[in-house]
Amino acid sequence: MSKQPAFFSKTSDGGGATRREFLGNLAATAASTTLFATAAQALGDPAAPDRKIKLGLVGCGERGSWIAKLFQQQGGYEIQAAADYFPHVVAQCGDQLGVAKERRFSGLSGYQKVIASGVEAVALIVPPGFLPEHASAAAAAGLHVYMAKPVAVDVPGCLRVEAAAKLATQRQRAFLVDYQLPTDPANLEVARRVHQGLIGPIGKLSTFGHCGGCIDPPVLANIENRLQHGSWNYTVALGGSWGVAYDIHAVDAVIWLLGKRPVAAMADSRRCRADAQGDSHDVWSVVFQYADGLVHEHSGHALPTGHANELSCRVTGLHGYALLTYLDKARCQPRKEEPYAVPVGDIYTEGAQRNIAAFHQNIRQGNFTNPTAQRAVDGCLTCILGREAGFRHGRLTMEELLKENKAYPVDTTGLKV
Repeated sequence: MSKQPAFFSKTSDGGGATRREFLGNLAATAASTTLFATAAQALGDPAAPDRKIKLGLVGCGERGSWIAKLFQQQGGYEIQAAADYFPHVVAQCGDQLGVAKERRFSGLSGYQKVIASGVEAVALIVPPGFLPEHASAAAAAGLHVYMAKPVAVDVPGCLRVEAAAKLATQRQRAFLVDYQLPTDPANLEVARRVHQGLIGPIGKLSTFGHCGGCIDPPVLANIENRLQHGSWNYTVALGGSWGVAYDIHAVDAVIWLLGKRPVAAMADSRRCRADAQGDSHDVWSVVFQYADGLVHEHSGHALPTGHANELSCRVTGLHGYALLTYLDKARCQPRKEEPYAVPVGDIYTEGAQRNIAAFHQNIRQGNFTNPTAQRAVDGCLTCILGREAGFRHGRLTMEELLKENKAYPVDTTGLKV
């Protein structure tokens, strides 16, 4: 597998798409995935598009510099500008990508300079606490937007991203959120079989988000030491918490499968890591409730247990079970029938490649329906609902969460502008 960030490589009202709409979207996605897989296999092909999309990169750290190389390898992009808070980080990344020195920017305002540099599209790979501001500015400037997940850390941020995506669609611009699991052919096939009714009516869903965490640096006079290496996930205002930033892959699988978000959550959580510095909890247990009575239980932790990471969604039906997963094998096991069990690919890399190809295809073909945006907002709101219920050690409804509209502003005191 390709190199992954440290934390990965360690050992409304319940509304949303109807089932019919989801089945249509699923069929379209399945068809598109074949095209995206073909495009990914043809990276570097001399038949790549002759006019390259002018791309600006915001966030040049581990994942940012890594994914920028995938954009270059796809063949349909030219990275013309780059920004990172840290000057030395953007300098190193700029050298690797061949970005002119006068088009490398640093500090908190670096993203604004990328947006104003004449690029057509931006890839936003920054801590989630900054994504709503960056995405909103890019959409307002008329740029195509490719962005990391989770899209925000709080309700106001989610609503701001939702508005930015709608603006992008109105202005005929692409807006894609980089979730990889739903692009994987094995997971697509399992979802198709579930919707065919092969395991019967769904009775319960169980999701898991287990990882080893990373460094939780000391709390200093400002947050500069928490802006690298995934450490922002220990600060709610920067990363949303591990339950939002990491577990959202598993929760997104549920939102994708069901086409709707929950109406309430009952949860508990705590900090139990040694010498905890940030305010993020590292152990959590959540039960999500849906308007139709469906129950979804979620288990998560970010502790160095030595066990393998897990990001999965188990679907328990009346006549069998299914497994959507980021790792290992995707499965569908109807009772008394032959099982489907196929290893997933290198979703971290191949999923990003498919999304990069899809983003390019959408721009070139004028497809600006932007279906990943609303699902990303719904998934983020779902994780935030679970986090807030866990913080309060009790039950919280989605309606209450939205009405409360609680913000977690980033404290930029002492940071370089």
